[in-house]
Amino acid sequence: MEDTSAEQILARLRELILQGDFLPGQKLHQDRIAEMLGVSRTPLRSALSALAQSGLVEYNSNRGYTVRRFTLREARDAFRIRAELEALACKLAAPVITTGDIDRLHSLTGIGDALLSHQELKAEALQDYRAMNVAFHTIVLRATQNNWIETFVNQLFSLPLVSDRIMIWEDFGAIKRSHDDHHRIASALARREGERAAAVMFEHVLFAGDFLFAHLQSLPGGLVDSLAGDDIVAK
Repeated sequence: MEDTSAEQILARLRELILQGDFLPGQKLHQDRIAEMLGVSRTPLRSALSALAQSGLVEYNSNRGYTVRRFTLREARDAFRIRAELEALACKLAAPVITTGDIDRLHSLTGIGDALLSHQELKAEALQDYRAMNVAFHTIVLRATQNNWIETFVNQLFSLPLVSDRIMIWEDFGAIKRSHDDHHRIASALARREGERAAAVMFEHVLFAGDFLFAHLQSLPGGLVDSLAGDDIVAK
């Protein structure tokens, strides 16, 4: 077994849950996860306990640890708040963002362009595109010089479907539209146009949510029920 700290295991498990490798309501079998990650049980238990405290997983004395279940209404509400917060981040960042951060945003959009250059997002490029997307949003949040923004947005990610790791990557049109938004946001911030960047970011986040929920509701009957709780009506 790998000598890995609970903090490292926590980060790896959190990422796996947020990107959808473990589904809401799924039981987290400690033996299987320890074998999958190549780690020992003791730090794994500490990591699971920390995830339970953060609200990303739930603990029941009879069932053990499971990924938190949620309703689509909760996820929709969280997407709306995330959109408002990330739009606010653009307004706050515009007057104070550094040239270094602007250069990094443009560099990230260039990486995205290269990954999408074949008019599709190939399966083997998904992890790189996801990393680019997460880095882009993180730079904007941190450029505000206001730690509360990033803290509150990260709290919303305790609902896995709201995470910026989730994307319906097979639909190139949706991915391309989303990446075009990255270009517009970066350009607006470079020009210190906070209101314009905020408007694009707000629609960017809401579009991602709307597209995701439409995709979920198009899946075979019963599957959405397994992903959400009893209240799956998303009005």
